[in-house]
Amino acid sequence: MTSESQTLPPILIDRLALRRGDRDVLSDLCLSVGKGEIYALLGGNGAGKSTTLSALLGFLRPDGGSLRVAGIDPVQAPERARARIAYLPENVALYDQLSAYENIAYFMALAGSEPAKAAMDEALDAAGLQAEARARRVSGFSKGMRQKVAIAMAVLREVPVLLLDEPTTGLDPRATADFNALLATLKSRGTAILMVTHDLLGAAGCADRIGFLADGRIVEEVRQPAEIDVVALHHRYGEAVAA
Repeated sequence: MTSESQTLPPILIDRLALRRGDRDVLSDLCLSVGKGEIYALLGGNGAGKSTTLSALLGFLRPDGGSLRVAGIDPVQAPERARARIAYLPENVALYDQLSAYENIAYFMALAGSEPAKAAMDEALDAAGLQAEARARRVSGFSKGMRQKVAIAMAVLREVPVLLLDEPTTGLDPRATADFNALLATLKSRGTAILMVTHDLLGAAGCADRIGFLADGRIVEEVRQPAEIDVVALHHRYGEAVAA
């Protein structure tokens, strides 16, 4: 571990610019997420939320600025950076013909790890997946159950960064509450969590900070959102976020 990775926040974006064709998707974007912090990035469709995640994952080459993931430049060393990230997409891709256990074993093997069944059960306990479901094929799983399998993998990998893309879309209130409780567990472990979402009220319930993305940059940032007037924020940004 380098001294830089120890001093920098796990997620650091500095004056990031990214163009697609003649359109500036991101322009002078600055954002950081510290250890044990949950940051919610909100914005309308096309605002650049998913583009930000893709850049952190090393899938897009910026036109300006810099990024660091656990002190690693994902442009110069994408595989090293991705090894420090757990990524939960909006629609979790699991092998339907495999059980929860088998999916975890397969994907963890790809990451170079072979967790014991006891370790998988501990992670699935933390994720809240019922014990009786773990040996069943995931073809019959709900979205919330699939997310719990994916989160269990994030718990097992013990990486410093978790990226979430619209994590609560399609979840019922109980599943959302379970998901937020799990994020709190990961946060207490020191994981830096960046989630992109349209759900302002949900973000206010779990995030330490909320950033509003428009015109390729953060136009406002709210700290301790649970303690501010969320209704007023919704009136100010709800229309843009839902667009």
